[in-house]
Amino acid sequence: MHTWFECKIKYEKTIEDGKIVKLNEAYLVDALSFSEAETRINKEMEPFISGEFSVSNIRRARINEMFFNEDGDKWYRCKVMFISLDEEKGIEKKVATTMMVQATDIKQALAGLDEGMKGTLADYQIAAITETNIMDVYKFEAD
Repeated sequence: MHTWFECKIKYEKTIEDGKIVKLNEAYLVDALSFSEAETRINKEMEPFISGEFSVSNIRRARINEMFFNEDGDKWYRCKVMFISLDEEKGIEKKVATTMMVQATDIKQALAGLDEGMKGTLADYQIAAITETNIMDVYKFEAD
């Protein structure tokens, strides 16, 4: 099982007209601890950012499943409700989970979520799909 951390990076960037703008970008990192997440995000960002940058925030992201799509350029947060029947009380019970889908638009995110959930035996409802500000996701890869 993966543990995802949302890391925010602050840095300054010179844009085309010569102005310097301050950016604060969010990334997801697969890590075992906060310190490993900080180490990994620093290592991942070094080649892409010239000059100084700092990790301004790290928080644990409660994500149950990730659906990757190499064609997608945005990340969508999907709230999925799993439905189970409490036979003792005779009522439906809904348990919310969060999943992330990489897609180009919301239609593709819905299609990617449906594709990822294809083999699921449990009943579920899609409660919400929202675009996030996540710039990129770094999975753990063994050396």
